[in-house]
Amino acid sequence: MQNNLIQPGLIEETLTQCGISSLDNASIRDIVKAVNLLEQATGEKFIRMEMGVPGLPPSRTGTEAEIHALEQGVAQFYPMLEGYPLLAREASRFIKNFMDIDIQPQGIIPTVGAMQASYTAFMALTECRRGKDTVLFIDPGFPVQKTQLEVIGKPYIAFDIYEYRGEKLEAKLREYLDQGNIATIVYSNPNNPSWVCLTEQELQIIGKLATEYDIIILEDLAYFAMDFRQDLSEPGKPPFQPTVAKYTDNYIFMISSSKLFSYAGQRLGLLCISDALFHKKYEHLKERYKSEELGYTITYKLIYTQTSGTAHSPQYALTAILKAANKGQLNILSTTREYGTRAEKIKKIFKEAGFRIVYEKDGKEDIADGFYFTMIYPGYTGGELAKELLHYGISSITLQGCGSSRAGLRMCVSQIGMDKIKILQKRIDKFKQDHPQT
Repeated sequence: MQNNLIQPGLIEETLTQCGISSLDNASIRDIVKAVNLLEQATGEKFIRMEMGVPGLPPSRTGTEAEIHALEQGVAQFYPMLEGYPLLAREASRFIKNFMDIDIQPQGIIPTVGAMQASYTAFMALTECRRGKDTVLFIDPGFPVQKTQLEVIGKPYIAFDIYEYRGEKLEAKLREYLDQGNIATIVYSNPNNPSWVCLTEQELQIIGKLATEYDIIILEDLAYFAMDFRQDLSEPGKPPFQPTVAKYTDNYIFMISSSKLFSYAGQRLGLLCISDALFHKKYEHLKERYKSEELGYTITYKLIYTQTSGTAHSPQYALTAILKAANKGQLNILSTTREYGTRAEKIKKIFKEAGFRIVYEKDGKEDIADGFYFTMIYPGYTGGELAKELLHYGISSITLQGCGSSRAGLRMCVSQIGMDKIKILQKRIDKFKQDHPQT
């Protein structure tokens, strides 16, 4: 390797210092720590593709509303557990306008990011029915959700959707559901890390089986409307954000303000429970939490004891953002389309150097350009390639760490502004020179 930016000895030393024996199973935060140390030691700035950090300014509509709320003194008061009432109303309108789904405001609960939303949902859904305590992940997925289940001591199983697209998905899901122990099915759509977007056929299959087996779907919409192959930004007009809620009443979905509105630092998500489930009673839930209604248990038992609600002023920010979006005064994709533009350019650089996309199709359609994409280089495992790219000042995480059965890397475009594209090009050119394909 003639063109190393970072010397191999320093990389080995730093990985050892961080307790990383193999990059195949290193967590996102492990990689962040190691790359931070490498930057400090060398003075070289990495092309950071390992962590999904919003790379766009936050919504001005939100920050102005939050500043105003703070000036009015909301920091003095505890927020209500069920949240700021106007937030729930605007969120209900937003869901109708951009998903074409009806949810009453009472079923929309603000949480400390979508992270708390999934954590709380797992604590409730794995206790609804005796013997149904296992979570089924349609992978690849967000690895921290599995960590959450490890923390609360609940089992999970998973399979990689790569070989089970379209009608093949039904038989694969039945294979697990027939065992009788599945409490909930979890997936993200668009998907972190693969950027796979489930087709309507696949969502219909999942919804049908949720009703047939009486299980609850937990749908992670952290990247709401960010399938840029179609325009999902006009309120009240199709196409809408795809959702399993079209095909079953047994659903909970999570919406994050982090990516769509670049409001990650204020840690605000929405846990949205279907009208059919919110007041549904479960005998085992009563045994476990002394409360039988699902919505009440989530709000007044779990959220209460975890954080006693979520910060007050960010709720005013999100209320203003959603209100503007509902009125058509704020286009929800006007800034985030930038991620698609970046991805198109960055993917081209990698592909021209001999890399290939791992997850490349949704049905017969090429995968969208968006927040993430997946790559592999011939002759390398994911962990080997992640380590090799560190020598050229490029960081990433492996697909194996996200539950994928495929070798490869998740590459995030969010921190690569247009000013860094040329730097990336030069580094990948050097990688290609050092790694010619036969």
